[in-house]
Amino acid sequence: MKHLVIIINLLTFSFMNAQEKVSEKYQILPFGSIKPNGWIKVQMQKDLNGFVGNLDQLVPDLINDPIYGTGRLQKHSKNKDLGNLKEGDAEGSEQYMWWNSETQSNWWDGYLRNAILLDDKAGIEKAKKYVYSILATQDPDGYLGIYDPELRYKFNSENGELWSKATLYRGLLAYYEYSKDQKVWNALVKAVNNVMQNYPINASCPFSSGEKFNGGVSHGLTFTDVLDKMYQITGDKKYVDYALFLYLDFSKTYQSEKDVQLANIFNPNYKLQSHGVHTFEHIRPLIVATYATDNPELKKALAIYIQRIENATTQTGGAIGDEWIAERNANATHTGYEYCSLHELLDSYTVLMQKEGQPKTADEIETIFYNAAQGSRDPKHSCIAYLKTDNSYEMLGTKNGEIEPDRKQTRYKYSPAHQDVAVCCNPNAGRITPYFLEKSWMKEGNNTLVATLLSPNKVETTIDNNPIRIEEITEYPFKNKFTFKIYNPKNGNFKLKIRKPNWATLVETKEDFTLENGFIVLDRKFNKEDQVQIEFKASIIMKEDANKEKYFTYGAQVFAKPIKANELKGKIYKGDFYDVTYSPIENTKYQFIEANNAKFENDKINVTLKNTTTNKLENVVLVPFGQTVLRQASF
Repeated sequence: MKHLVIIINLLTFSFMNAQEKVSEKYQILPFGSIKPNGWIKVQMQKDLNGFVGNLDQLVPDLINDPIYGTGRLQKHSKNKDLGNLKEGDAEGSEQYMWWNSETQSNWWDGYLRNAILLDDKAGIEKAKKYVYSILATQDPDGYLGIYDPELRYKFNSENGELWSKATLYRGLLAYYEYSKDQKVWNALVKAVNNVMQNYPINASCPFSSGEKFNGGVSHGLTFTDVLDKMYQITGDKKYVDYALFLYLDFSKTYQSEKDVQLANIFNPNYKLQSHGVHTFEHIRPLIVATYATDNPELKKALAIYIQRIENATTQTGGAIGDEWIAERNANATHTGYEYCSLHELLDSYTVLMQKEGQPKTADEIETIFYNAAQGSRDPKHSCIAYLKTDNSYEMLGTKNGEIEPDRKQTRYKYSPAHQDVAVCCNPNAGRITPYFLEKSWMKEGNNTLVATLLSPNKVETTIDNNPIRIEEITEYPFKNKFTFKIYNPKNGNFKLKIRKPNWATLVETKEDFTLENGFIVLDRKFNKEDQVQIEFKASIIMKEDANKEKYFTYGAQVFAKPIKANELKGKIYKGDFYDVTYSPIENTKYQFIEANNAKFENDKINVTLKNTTTNKLENVVLVPFGQTVLRQASF
């Protein structure tokens, strides 16, 4: 503890004395610069036509709650009925006060991003009306939040002050970057300044809230998302200085969600134990703090924390989130992951990639997006799993039939809302694809455009003030061929970097290129209309997890044996939306053998495995993990 106090004092001294900010590897393009193509565009349109575009119709009381305006919270406000079971989940009922701000703000964030990226005119107009209705709730002093004056910034217990702002402002920032609407920007500047004035840097304690459960307070640390984006837009260091201040205050105060606190990070015996979503979203504040000031202790802390996260993550990218990590390591059958956790970890890794520029991080992002996240979607219906496991032997509410004595578990099913638990995963499911696309291209310096995350998309930007448009034509991750169609009307020179995935055994292209830190570098003059063709060769890779279980992968995808199941319709929502559960028709499990003769043919893996019921060897067909509902993925 003495060592920790010294570290925090040194860090406080460093930002008080305007120490230089650490330089970042890449620059983010404004939201809306990168739009989907191919199968991703089709899936996003399906989502916008489905639960992502209709959640306000499925749970109208939650989405339309005027919590930021006429329904602001007061001293005598009562807990709200969210329509959930409330059994064995809430450690403090006060979280139900602010919960609607998270639900609606995260949903609007995902909705408006999908509408913008799909050029959906009706959706964009709907988003604009929402944005202007929110701006109308802003007080003259700049306050934009969920509390009346008698409560705001005056807490000594659980609250959602910073969290409600973080979820709201993230969506407003995306809308501003797309629209360049100065009214929206002015409102955001005033709102952020209002926070910084009422919680003055190094002279206040925003995260001091007593010593009871304070999940909303801990969520509020992600206000650093807003500060980081404000810095990216303006280059004003005051925003990241304030982010560092928030992280240090968080580390010094009591928190029920404490994995990211410096004392725990530097404790070699500490194991991750908090609510998974908090643990994974809190990577971002630590990253932003690390890059706010050149201090080696924070760099060490970040490296330690990332390693702990990796130990809590399966080979598909499924980070433990069912709901608490509880000092466990990832397990294909016995640790589940929340869709919220998948989004938050992916988002955190995109920030890490932008700051550090390491291709390994990009590989991990693609693993999450193309495997765990796709594998938590229902392939036929517009709904997602709240909780899911890599080895999914049934989806009837519980984790593969396991009974949890302290709660009535209902999360292991597919739903367009999951209101019986909490409407949090479905809003985040609407955010994950736009957030993935937003970081799929970045800039390096003045003349380099970098394809960081591979997907079918199109990007429009400028290099040295010259307009550039690139269409990335591919069926990735199902195929590993790419055509980059380049439109360079002013015939300007620029450098193109394309990430070479770690799994790629060979790069086939007619281009002359160099390989630089995992990136293919093309440094030549591009014509007004040009193209680059690349194919990455792959082979079957068998990965082993900490439990000595084997996964079969090919390219960016994990493969699994699908299990036939009966589909059961559950709760019916408005229109054609309803919950779905799945009961297995057969439950045969298979065991890995060394002489498995695995072959990749016709987009599937044919492999010999041992039937654990008959003890006989059988030929088994594995399909992409993201195309399965019930499955065995580890052997």
